[in-house]
Amino acid sequence: MQGRPTIVVPGRMSEFVRERLPDHFQPVFLDAADPALVTADLAASVSGIAIQGKLPSGFVDAFPNLEIIASFGVGYDGVDAAHAAGRGIVVTNTSDVLSEEVADTTIGLLINTLRRLPAAEQWLRQGRWAKEGPFALSPLTLRGRTVGLYGLGRIGRAIARRLESFGVSIAYHTRQPRDDLAYAYYPTLVEMAGAVDTLIVIVPGTEETRRTVNAEVLAALGDEGVLISVGRGTTVDEAALADALQRGVIAAAGLDVFENEPYVPDALLALPNVSLLPHVGSASRATRKAMGDLVVDNLVSWFKTGAALTPVAETPFRRRKPV
Repeated sequence: MQGRPTIVVPGRMSEFVRERLPDHFQPVFLDAADPALVTADLAASVSGIAIQGKLPSGFVDAFPNLEIIASFGVGYDGVDAAHAAGRGIVVTNTSDVLSEEVADTTIGLLINTLRRLPAAEQWLRQGRWAKEGPFALSPLTLRGRTVGLYGLGRIGRAIARRLESFGVSIAYHTRQPRDDLAYAYYPTLVEMAGAVDTLIVIVPGTEETRRTVNAEVLAALGDEGVLISVGRGTTVDEAALADALQRGVIAAAGLDVFENEPYVPDALLALPNVSLLPHVGSASRATRKAMGDLVVDNLVSWFKTGAALTPVAETPFRRRKPV
């Protein structure tokens, strides 16, 4: 690799990426993905972007020699991959390395929601066990439940493997059925919600999935129903969810993602039958380091071998410039 390619990093970025980039590249850290911050010299020199979060297409277009956008996270809805593809720019994500961690978190959130374990811990910490007696029996249990997975990608399959060990029935809804799985398949989300009592949402945040978990789906889930959302907050109609929880349309919910992060609707915060986490699905140091390493390794591989390690489906490109 002749010279060191210039990689621009706009806004926040994992410490693990920031630490490794200077070993291989000439990094330029900007306060935000704002085209106004891009000088003419910088525009001409940059051949890669490392991003965590949203990347406006206007910022991408400020760099005429851009070859690769390395996104931190399995979801890349913050990057317009179709726009990048139109310019021949490869987009990468950090698929696989966080699947197991997110699946672990999902099972933990499910059990917390059903058994109210965070509330039980607070009962102990506040001295109420000693003063008032045992914590109330949880009205819900995982025993005998039927779980429907909305989305069955890498993370969804990792969740399903864990659920098998709990002895629950498993169903799924995706655009097409999978021949290699014995789980029950439902062609629509409403049909699946009507057949299960636990719905786990793990689909990407796209326009196609936006607020698809709506009042109709929640009503189909029923008054013993539990919703667990760990994919993207945009997939759940939060107003409809708060209403369903308030009126007993469903029994409980556990959320790790929200539509307008880091802000959580007051209506959800006020409810006792909701378990809320601040988007920590993959938030262990080990997993975040693996994600950071993959961001950098994608960039290194692109400029050294001419191919990215984990390009997204929209940009299956190889480098046209000499390596």
